[in-house]
Formats: sequence, structure tokens, C-alpha cells
Amino acid sequence: MAVVGLTGGIGSGKSTVARLFGALGVHWVDADDVAREVVEPGTPALEKVAEHFGQEILLPGGGLDRAALRRIVFDAPEERAWLEGLLHPVIREELMRQLRPDNYSLPYVLLVSPLLLETDQHELVDKIVVVDVPVDVQIKRTMARDTDDREQVERIIAAQMAREKRLQKADDVVDNNLAIMDVERQVEQLHQTFLATFGR
Repeated sequence: MAVVGLTGGIGSGKSTVARLFGALGVHWVDADDVAREVVEPGTPALEKVAEHFGQEILLPGGGLDRAALRRIVFDAPEERAWLEGLLHPVIREELMRQLRPDNYSLPYVLLVSPLLLETDQHELVDKIVVVDVPVDVQIKRTMARDTDDREQVERIIAAQMAREKRLQKADDVVDNNLAIMDVERQVEQLHQTFLATFGR
């Protein structure tokens, strides 16, 4: 079973593109969802995170306060490295499990990940598709969605791979700065290409 990696910077519209593939019957796994699942209350990973960073990164109900954790790790590279060292192997293992669906007839699945190229997740994929929009569009969309201020969004973008470098690593690119019909058309064409490439 082939795995196609779908990535792009924050606010590029990865989820929208993934849903378009999903509408064509493609099984997809979102690394962000898996990253949330592995630190749900009661998980070993969350216990270790709380031990390391202290109880103040927990919400009253016992869940992870992502905003508090994000503030800590974006200001401290060594803390970010510690967190990634803990979580990335756990996330990778769970991704591999979820990328093998039962009773599935298409020849490929989709791994959606904002950090596909920044982590070793790219080793799990056979092709890389980058969802691309200009940086100013990323900033506008993310601020509208996450209520982060501009400076916070710019810091997140700066921590991710540069747009030009990401595009260089792409096997295919979806231009998501177009009308939705044009984006759908690009996804349909890629889907047909992948069906032909991976054998169906």
C-alpha cells in the first residue's frame, strides 16, 4: 500500500485538501489528530509531559493546555527538542498503525502532516504533495482561525520549513490560493495520477 504525504505550512489549507481526497474515497490520517490522541488524559505521554513541564500545563479537567505548552516551547528551543524527542516516536508508531485500514480497496492512503518534512515522517511516504499558498495568506487564515496574534503566527511560520524549500521537496503541488472548484480539479487530477502510478 502506497502512502502519499500531504503537507504545507500552517494556514495553507491541508485539511481542506485532505477532505477533498477523502470525498474521492481515499483513507487519510491527520498527524495533528494523532498528536492530540497520544497526549489525551490518561496516556503515558501526557504523564511524562506534565512531569517535565509541571502541572500548570494541564487544564482543570486533566487535559493538555496546548496554548500554555506552545508558549513554553516556542520560547525555548531545548524544551521543544525534549518534547519532540518524546512525542515524535509515539506519534510515528500510531500513524503507522492508522495508515493500514481494513477492507480498503484503493492503492494508496494519505498522511496529512504539517511537519512531514521537518520530522522523520517523510520516511513513511512514497510521494510528497505540498499544499501551497503565499505567506501573507497563511498569516491571514491562521489569525482568523486560531485567534493567535500576528507575531505568534509569524513565529510558527518561522519555525516551519521555508516555503521555497518545501516546494523544492514536493513531488506535486496543490495551489490552494484559487477558487475551491480549481482546487477540487487539481485534487481529482492527482488522484487519477496516483491510481495509475500505484496500480489500479
